[in-house]
Amino acid sequence: MVQATARHLLVDTEQQCEALKQQILDGADFGDIAKANSSCPSSAQGGDLGSFGPGMMVKEFDEVVFSAPLNEVQGPVKTQFGYHLLEVTSRG
Repeated sequence: MVQATARHLLVDTEQQCEALKQQILDGADFGDIAKANSSCPSSAQGGDLGSFGPGMMVKEFDEVVFSAPLNEVQGPVKTQFGYHLLEVTSRG
């Protein structure tokens, strides 16, 4: 089974998500931004979600994680939890 590793951050609004994405694209560290802004418990690890397979995350998240290019910030991705930015760090 394919496994992926990814990191993400979770915020309440699409506007905040877009603003944080721009900070990362402008050179800010994804992990630092996640630690400072994400409402997910993974923020303590800079948003690192570890390794997981298809179906272990919500559908909207899975669709991006198992199709997006590696090491590129994706999002905002809306789920029932809020708005995510995510970065796939490996897949195989």
